[in-house]
Amino acid sequence: MGFQQTFKALSDPTRREILQLLRAGPLTAGEIAAHFASSGATVSHHLSILRDAGLVLDERCGKYISYELNTSVVDELLGWLYSLKGGENDEKNQ
Repeated sequence: MGFQQTFKALSDPTRREILQLLRAGPLTAGEIAAHFASSGATVSHHLSILRDAGLVLDERCGKYISYELNTSVVDELLGWLYSLKGGENDEKNQ
């Protein structure tokens, strides 16, 4: 996944709120949609963008799809941001 796609996904406040919801653990699309006044189709579109950016993982459970936060992409992003600040890894490489 490229950072451009990740940052684009993070640029929307609804998608950031979905990520906040998923911090507590996996939720179905319906459970996520219940937190928003938007239509189910709109929430599904946001979930698709988050999934394509690698920020969430999805798993089919019968007729439902469960979504969870993909922390490995978050860790990669944080590592990159930390390196911009001159983090520990940069100091070791000099």
